[in-house]
Amino acid sequence: MKSLMDCYKLNNGVQIPCIGFGTWQTPNGDVAVKAIKEALALGYRHIDTAAGYGNEESVGIAVRESRIPREELFITSKLNNPDHGYDNTMRAFEETMKNLDMDYLDLYLIHWPNPLKFRDCWQEANAGSWKAFEELYSAGRIRSIGISNFHPRHIEELLKTATITPMVNQIRLCPGDTQDEVAAYCKAHNILLEAYSPLGTGLVFSSSEMQALADKYEKTIAQLCIRWSLQMGFLPLPKSVTTSRIKENAEVFDFELSKEDVKLIADLKGICGLSKDPDKISF
Repeated sequence: MKSLMDCYKLNNGVQIPCIGFGTWQTPNGDVAVKAIKEALALGYRHIDTAAGYGNEESVGIAVRESRIPREELFITSKLNNPDHGYDNTMRAFEETMKNLDMDYLDLYLIHWPNPLKFRDCWQEANAGSWKAFEELYSAGRIRSIGISNFHPRHIEELLKTATITPMVNQIRLCPGDTQDEVAAYCKAHNILLEAYSPLGTGLVFSSSEMQALADKYEKTIAQLCIRWSLQMGFLPLPKSVTTSRIKENAEVFDFELSKEDVKLIADLKGICGLSKDPDKISF
């Protein structure tokens, strides 16, 4: 990967830009619109949102105001936890498209495999949602479909009724939190791993080990994290609303971490905390 325009190829042949601009915890409104427009102006072409983030409208506004042709962008959204099941998913998808004011999505994900509302029937609920995903995909409404926060046991259940294998699994991946079992499973099944919270929601900046590496490479800790994610074969989704940091997070193509330092970063267990158990979330 040599620039923001470089892409991974999904298992259905669709090209996905190698770094996405994350919008989790960015409030809907002027702040989100401004940040997304600045990211697009700086060369980002991949925007990640979700119904649960509450900012799909801002993504749509920013895309329209950028005047960048829609076909040059890659837009992801996610199914909200209360909306699992076939009928709910169909309704939720239409609401997402209304919020975005777009004709199609490039990627649609089931956000969590086992939300509280469906704790006693999550397998059936996911199967219904995936059936809707497959129909929307076949109809050309979505260019690629995937999952988020799924562990192998959840994927195996999904594949019992699925006719299309997920193209993406978006999970928390950051220094010291590499979810090795999930990552190995996805790589074996040609499911691309997207890394949300690649900076550990800010916890990584307290690491003396990461600061030492930043000094060694003469880069920021954030740049190290994003470069590390790429070298691990992940697709990072850094988020910021600060112009200088949005720009900084894209400047990761002019250096390379040694294999030893890639491993060192991966082995810093717990410096950013650990991922939630998707079977125990309370939302």
